[in-house]
Amino acid sequence: MANTTSQHILGTSANLLGFCLFVITSLHIADQVETRLIDGLTSVVGVLLTVSCIFSFVSIRTRREERERRMEAIADYFFVVALLGILAIIVLIAFNFL
Repeated sequence: MANTTSQHILGTSANLLGFCLFVITSLHIADQVETRLIDGLTSVVGVLLTVSCIFSFVSIRTRREERERRMEAIADYFFVVALLGILAIIVLIAFNFL
């Protein structure tokens, strides 16, 4: 069975991981309590996106259909949680700089 979302999860997770790294490096300019919270949350989201990339890649590379579906579902769950984390980061940044 062909993967339905793994290729999309892999590419999008990798792009969003770059976004997280950009946020982490750009916030090191300011040394405030709020930016430390944003840094920490962004780091957690980066780890979630990395794990999502790994499971998505394994889903693409495996030949066993059951493992493919399971890995794709795990990648999908990590991706959704990371998206919720990105939403929280954006809200924190908006409230921090307004």
